[in-house]
Amino acid sequence: MTIHEEHDWPQLHWNSEALAEVLADVRHRQGRLLGQLEALGFELRAETVLRTLTEDVVKSSEIEGEKLDSEAVRSSIARRLGMDAGGLKRAADRNVEGVVEMMLDATQNYDKRLTQERLFGWHASLFPSGRSGMRRIRVGKWRDDRDGPMQVVSGPVGRERIHFEAPAAAQLKREMARFLDWFNRGPKVDAVLKAGMAHLWFVTIHPFDDGNGRIARALADLCLARSEDSAQRFYSMSAQIGEERNAYYDILEETQNGGTDITRWQVWFLGCLGRSIDGSETLLRGVRAKARFWERVGEPPLNDRQRLVLNKLLDGFEGKLTTTKWAKLTDSSQDTAYRDILELIGRGILVRSAAGGRSTSYALAQISQPPAGEKPKRVTRNGKGQISAICI
Repeated sequence: MTIHEEHDWPQLHWNSEALAEVLADVRHRQGRLLGQLEALGFELRAETVLRTLTEDVVKSSEIEGEKLDSEAVRSSIARRLGMDAGGLKRAADRNVEGVVEMMLDATQNYDKRLTQERLFGWHASLFPSGRSGMRRIRVGKWRDDRDGPMQVVSGPVGRERIHFEAPAAAQLKREMARFLDWFNRGPKVDAVLKAGMAHLWFVTIHPFDDGNGRIARALADLCLARSEDSAQRFYSMSAQIGEERNAYYDILEETQNGGTDITRWQVWFLGCLGRSIDGSETLLRGVRAKARFWERVGEPPLNDRQRLVLNKLLDGFEGKLTTTKWAKLTDSSQDTAYRDILELIGRGILVRSAAGGRSTSYALAQISQPPAGEKPKRVTRNGKGQISAICI
């Protein structure tokens, strides 16, 4: 018997004593993180939000098997939030724009009522072509089960394993009316616990032909924004679920095929949320390191091409940086790319690899900070006379 077939559905409940300690711990981590962020300047907070939302959009789609261009996602978010998008790719892909549109509506407008029309708008933004892959789907409408019951299956054709079967389409109007009524009611439950319950409840109803997982995660993000009374997101629950995908599917299947006591689901959800918050510490270190780097680069100012490539290196450039890649990234000639690189080597910002000829590549130098009160002093060179670091 699935959870929605239980006689007391949808009266989901849990053991409050079993959750008390882990909920208090998660709330403490939330508060500590927000306290750390209050100490950051506006620009660093904005950069942290941009990175977090980019990761959230990319990872939420990745869970569903869709690979989005992270640069296009970042560019789209930056433009919509009025941030400096200089050097970032302009996102022409309507799929990217649609996912970003949904996520920003959920997090930036967290205090607005959740309505049927709002959900239909989110769904339409996820599938602008009216298709999921090669399959035409009902967009901005509840599913109709025309092709059979909505089931979550795995395995090859002919040997499928059914993990879960959602409520029949004929029940959706009533099911979603109850869900929306509960969601919009006053806070009778802690907003963090509500995030876990909303995610589970929505994905169990599975009201759309596709996109239910991404919308369920957006609803959880909306509740988490309410829990902090802030549109600024500094951790990504979707990224953490992606890291724990197998455990996520296991606990989801176990819960959906059990009774309406969802204590084990809530324990897992809170644990996952706590690990997500912990993961933001790594992101914050990266943002701080990037800010320190730009503070230490100093004068004279760099050109737009140099800033673009250096930002890519700071954000984790994949592979080795060569003159050819520089030219491609900046849409410039090889000669221009080489001049840009030579200037950065001369300033001790880049170093050249030991390999020569076509194998030559470049990496960031280790730019160190002098002791307090000490003036900029020396450029350090390796045994071959190449600059390896500069103390500024």
